[in-house]
Amino acid sequence: MTDWTDKLPQAARDFMAGRRLDEVECIVADIAGVARGKAMPASKFARQNQFYLPNSIFLQTITGEWADNPSGAFTEPDMVMTPDYSTATAAPWTADWTIQVIHDAYDQQGNPMPIAPRNVLKRIVKLYEDKGWKPVVAPEMEFFLVARNIDPNQPIIPPMGRTGRRAAAKQAYSMSAVDEYGKVIDDIYDFAEAQGFEIDGILQEGGAGQVEINLNHGDPVALADEIFYFKRLIREAALRHDCFATFMAKPIEGEPGSAMHIHHSVTDIATGQNIFSDDQGRETPAFLHFIAGMQKHLPAAVALLAPYVNSYRRYVPDFAAPINLEWGRDNRTTGLRVPISGPEARRLENRLAGMDCNPYLGIAASLACGYLGLLEAENPRDECLGDAYMSRDELPYNLGDALDLMMENAAMREVLGDEFCAVYESVKRNEYKEFLQVISPWEREHLLLNV
Repeated sequence: MTDWTDKLPQAARDFMAGRRLDEVECIVADIAGVARGKAMPASKFARQNQFYLPNSIFLQTITGEWADNPSGAFTEPDMVMTPDYSTATAAPWTADWTIQVIHDAYDQQGNPMPIAPRNVLKRIVKLYEDKGWKPVVAPEMEFFLVARNIDPNQPIIPPMGRTGRRAAAKQAYSMSAVDEYGKVIDDIYDFAEAQGFEIDGILQEGGAGQVEINLNHGDPVALADEIFYFKRLIREAALRHDCFATFMAKPIEGEPGSAMHIHHSVTDIATGQNIFSDDQGRETPAFLHFIAGMQKHLPAAVALLAPYVNSYRRYVPDFAAPINLEWGRDNRTTGLRVPISGPEARRLENRLAGMDCNPYLGIAASLACGYLGLLEAENPRDECLGDAYMSRDELPYNLGDALDLMMENAAMREVLGDEFCAVYESVKRNEYKEFLQVISPWEREHLLLNV
């Protein structure tokens, strides 16, 4: 073994044991959460400790266009990409022996790039640490398995199951529904094990072919890395069985959308105690302040939690998506839910994020709201004891309005970083403008001959 392999996690070393490593994929998440980078022979990777990518990868839109650079000229200077060996993991679906390594982005003076999503999340975690706190998250991932769709003009439909029938909707928690595409689930488990990831549970959700994967609680950056990796491994598992996996917030008309619920708790670094519970196991003022921060600042975070025009199709009443800022204990109609738990695991679940969000940015934005609440020390509104689906509208319902709220909130811009917010707005305004130029089938059907 060469020296660099000694730095790898045990799962990566187990994957490589007794084998000749062929390739290393050096990757970084862009604004959308898409993996960008380089693949290189393992022998070359062993001889270098960094590589270079143009900073323009963070100005690329989901359609492949280039947004305007808010800081001035589009000169595309190189960033220095440095491997984080703790993130090394197998790519078990490849034909040869390959591992992936997430890299951190620095400028040429050695400063973390403020527009890199992983660095944005690290920035938020550092704000907590500077106050003596350690944020803990537990994400839930919802996604759809769908039939192959190679014509964007055709609607997405559920996949064919082992019975020869299309996956059925309204089968939440059904074990037989999960068995319909059990081979895909088997490969997800196998890939996750090879990559060293622990799945807390897999279940059938309410949509046709909709699956939920729960991850164990832990460090926000590590969990965001896992979701970044999980999206790829799930897609690869689906492709092996002639279907697609999609993380769109609302891929199928008439079906519920896919969320990335985020459970939050905060521990005291010095004592290891959950700051949301006191010595007698009661809720603390800090817990209520955290909730208040969510209620106050989440409207400015929605642009990161719901980053595409399609994201807002999930925010409709009566489709299991909480579209409110109410909070309640064990109340799934509220946007902010306090799950049943013991005092040591007291936590708040943010149910607003879509699964289409960049996991680094979605978790960063959610943590930023709670952090601001802890600093501002305000109290939330009274707990919602009824059906929160009937509550007032408080959230933006399109991407343009969401971006306006983000840029108007000075506190949110400060914690996320002004330079990052400017780049993010530029990318998303470009995408929104491009979408508004597309004429939809609905418009052709109802307006062509009637107006």
